[in-house]
Amino acid sequence: MRLKLGIPKGSLEVATIDLFRRAGFTITTSTRSYFPGIDDPEIECMLIRAQEMARYVEDGVLDAGLTGRDWVEENEAQVVTVADLIYAKQSFGKVRWVLAVPEASCFHSVKDLEGKIIATELVGATRRYLAAQGVSAKVEFSWGATEVKPPILADAIVEVTETGSSLRANKLRIIDTVLESNTQLIANIDSWKDGWKRGKLEDIRMLLEGAINALGKVGLMLNVRKDDLARILDVLPALKKPTISHLSDPEWLAVNTILDESTVRVIIPRLKQAGAQGIVEYPLNKIVM
Repeated sequence: MRLKLGIPKGSLEVATIDLFRRAGFTITTSTRSYFPGIDDPEIECMLIRAQEMARYVEDGVLDAGLTGRDWVEENEAQVVTVADLIYAKQSFGKVRWVLAVPEASCFHSVKDLEGKIIATELVGATRRYLAAQGVSAKVEFSWGATEVKPPILADAIVEVTETGSSLRANKLRIIDTVLESNTQLIANIDSWKDGWKRGKLEDIRMLLEGAINALGKVGLMLNVRKDDLARILDVLPALKKPTISHLSDPEWLAVNTILDESTVRVIIPRLKQAGAQGIVEYPLNKIVM
């Protein structure tokens, strides 16, 4: 038996493949094939656009796939959310679909767009958002370059953003958030009911979440005299309490901990001053809670 897994093609492709690498899976892509190789004989991968993933998972063409929550909602797909994977193509965080208008326009809220034209790739979700706001506007599908359409081709846009820099560069002003989104591991309802497939997906979820937990973290090992331990512990921030073990010399202890990579350059000198010796920093691929 094999699990048919969809990998998002496009902007999330590289980040997703790197996340799987951190989780312990090597995915090999080719410009000539939509069927990447993977070093797990129980998984069969297929590259699918994130916009279409939920539909193929719902229909059972795929057992599972990774796509944005935005596209699940856009397609109103009936699928199982196996995991929320908070990563995106740049910041490994959430993204927002925002309602934006030209900086110089007189629009300041969604109510001001009554009867106007809004361009977006997220047509269904935008229409539902407008209906919830009691606003009637024309929503046009945008094939791309959405930011350049106002004010000539549209009065406003609904576009995805991580930092807002592209909108600002195009002299657009955000007036509301339509929805927040993050990458999800989703599954076909019948596949999730299958014991073997569900077990495989739960293993994948655990490894992917472990890889995300390890982002920006490093491990630190060091040796310290028992008399200096209290000073060392005062210096160390930790995910949980550091692991402390005895060395062959009864006067010395080994300390092992996890900390934010960004703090290492400050902490290591302080540890040395507090009496630490044999300090070793090492990378982490996964932290499984």
